[in-house]
Amino acid sequence: MASSLPLLLLVVCTLNVAQSQIRVFDLRATGLPSDLLGISDGYVTIYCASTSLGKTSVQHDTINPWWPEEFSYYKAKENDLLRLEVHDSDLLFDDLLGVCERPIKVGTHSHDCYLAEGGTLHYSYTLQGQ
Repeated sequence: MASSLPLLLLVVCTLNVAQSQIRVFDLRATGLPSDLLGISDGYVTIYCASTSLGKTSVQHDTINPWWPEEFSYYKAKENDLLRLEVHDSDLLFDDLLGVCERPIKVGTHSHDCYLAEGGTLHYSYTLQGQ
């Protein structure tokens, strides 16, 4: 019986750290600020907790971009912080247009986030139950 105790403790500890899949989708923005030429080349980087889920493609020459990509992460936990950063791609350096942060909850949710430099990011996510 004593030899099975470490295995039992491992199973109990694993159950206490329940993990789920998050899926981030339907990323679009409206009214992004434009540069001197009146255009914006937007993209979004996505993080869950401290893990990078990746970044979207750059949508060139539009202040109202839509990004078709979806992002998944299999080690998400309820109340982890979902962070989306909206950038304008430029030749020398990319401008950060705004940051959206929110603790994630179980279920499917859609949010609008008002960006510091102007414009709005709309996104949706689904966190499967734990």
